[in-house]
Amino acid sequence: MITSVLVANRGEIACRIFRTCRELGIATVAVYADPDASALHVREADAAVRLPGATPAETYLRGELIVKAALAAGADAVHPGYGFLSENAEFARAVQAAGLVWIGPPPEAIEAMASKTRAKSLMGIEPLTEVTADALPVLVKAAAGGGGRGMRVVRELAVLEEELTAARAEALSAFGDGEVFVEPYVEGGRHVEVQILADTHGTVWALGTRDCSLQRRHQKVIEEAPAPGLSPALDADIRSSAVRAARAVSYVGAGTVEFLVAGDRAHFLEMNTRLQVEHPVTEAVFGVDLVELQLRVAEGEALDPEPPGPRGHAVEARLYAEDPSAAWAPQAGTLHLLGFPSGVRVDTGFASGDEVGVRYDPMVAKVVAWAPTRSSAVRRLAGALGRTRVHGVVTNRDLLVRALGHEEFASGRMDTGFFDRHLSSLVAGDAPVAEVYAAAAAAVASSLPRTPAGPRSGAYRNLPSQPQLKVYVGGDRHEIRYHRTRTGFELVGLPEARVVEAHVIEAHAHRVTLDAHALDAHAHRGTLDAHAHRGTLDAHAHRVTLEVDGMRRDFEIHAYEGGAVHVDHGTHTWTLAPQPRFPEPERALTPGSLLAPMPGTVVRIAEGLAEGDQVHAGQPLLWLEAMKMEHRIAAPADGILTALHVTPGRQVEPGTLLAVVHPVPNEETP
Repeated sequence: MITSVLVANRGEIACRIFRTCRELGIATVAVYADPDASALHVREADAAVRLPGATPAETYLRGELIVKAALAAGADAVHPGYGFLSENAEFARAVQAAGLVWIGPPPEAIEAMASKTRAKSLMGIEPLTEVTADALPVLVKAAAGGGGRGMRVVRELAVLEEELTAARAEALSAFGDGEVFVEPYVEGGRHVEVQILADTHGTVWALGTRDCSLQRRHQKVIEEAPAPGLSPALDADIRSSAVRAARAVSYVGAGTVEFLVAGDRAHFLEMNTRLQVEHPVTEAVFGVDLVELQLRVAEGEALDPEPPGPRGHAVEARLYAEDPSAAWAPQAGTLHLLGFPSGVRVDTGFASGDEVGVRYDPMVAKVVAWAPTRSSAVRRLAGALGRTRVHGVVTNRDLLVRALGHEEFASGRMDTGFFDRHLSSLVAGDAPVAEVYAAAAAAVASSLPRTPAGPRSGAYRNLPSQPQLKVYVGGDRHEIRYHRTRTGFELVGLPEARVVEAHVIEAHAHRVTLDAHALDAHAHRGTLDAHAHRGTLDAHAHRVTLEVDGMRRDFEIHAYEGGAVHVDHGTHTWTLAPQPRFPEPERALTPGSLLAPMPGTVVRIAEGLAEGDQVHAGQPLLWLEAMKMEHRIAAPADGILTALHVTPGRQVEPGTLLAVVHPVPNEETP
């Protein structure tokens, strides 16, 4: 019997495995790198072992250190989670050689299937050995691992070698294996997969299908079970093919067989020999705990001859710390507030006050909703996401809500190109007038007393008599003055608008000073010039109720150290940043300066690149790695590389000067 499990992973998946272990009475052991010393998965474990080093390659990819940690902590089993070493056969063998229980498939099955090239060969599919212009587009993929890392779509033969190099480097960094391969790229396909679970007695379950077509950068964003719109024949064919793949390698444990569905045909992609990120939707539909079943299978228990039947529909959304409107740029910073409504499942590796760093995947949480029907599950998830509160970092929350409400998704007609087609409309801002109300509410809150007070007149004793707010939204200018009344004040400039109630809703020892001379609504590209009373605003928080044309709206306003102000109203959130009354002049930059768009690490410079070289527009100069994804920095125009300020391994902050390309006019000969 397993009594203590070390999870050779971090973050959300480690916390999720610990939860099941606690329910089963099994002790838990965490491992952590120095940046994760105070992470949630460390705090939730019964014991934790430090792994020396700061980067994934120095810590979570060091199998010998993890085995040593398990033995030192007295664990008798190791669960690999997903990513890192979860599909590394040598690590599985090292765990078993140390006398520990490996909660995963046999090393031989990992070797056969974890390498996508060997898996395809086993299924009678061979990768492309030669790529010509007629074969385009093609997909470059890492042979090991998953999560979209080491994957590139290539549409021009001229950039194939460059993308192969980039994919190899990214795969090596993420999985410790730089092998890549090339296969045809199918446009307009759907990503459909089957959850497999097998025991040591010959039983193999196929726990239905999942659709994971909504992806960005080949990484899944929204997943659901069962996959909608499959014909009964195609559904049965996919599930039987998955079972055949598992039996072909004598599979044991949990795994996933993935397919690309185009029309009425399913093309085998790969088998992931581990637990998937999206496993909760299958758990919700089949009423099982896959981690518990993994543990029982590892202990030698037999599965029932047939799996339980499915029930209802489940949808999962991945909440990422990223800005979809800025090419999905990852975001880092302090999660001042992380809160979720009831009625949905939340798997996360973060809590309020935690730091989102740049070394690992940007996923903050997975939010899962179940309902008897697909439409009900989608609506429930969209509502829960809208009421999710994330303060401190930019996330894809609004994008998720809008994607779930999109007609193409609602009808089940989505494919892997969904975000390529609809991103611009999905990141568009809300109606400007709502932003005006939010800004007005924030300005009111900035004038409230610092201690809790009762509603109405008791809360208004220290309000200014006639503050003024200038709002520029969408090119329109709004001027709002506050006219004080016996019960509060009216907002002159908004139709029949008045403050019904404004007060502190929770006292908190940590307070910050808000100087609301100017607010810039970053979320909607508006500019707010608020000449309001200088006051102290409690960090946790104020409520302002505005009544406009007889309709009341409640706004909760939080301000945090550093100046960020978050305004929450129903299913909407606005992020406002106070600006100084007399802003400093912008830093003068040399034309052609390339600044770091995000915090990250310079992983490599283009081969042979040196100062003085002539470069052309779009030519890759260097690559940044942030949150396990590589981001290419290219020349903005034809010119001369006059300065290169970074070297591989350097960590940079947003705005760091990376290089300078002096533009050179492209004079074409007539």
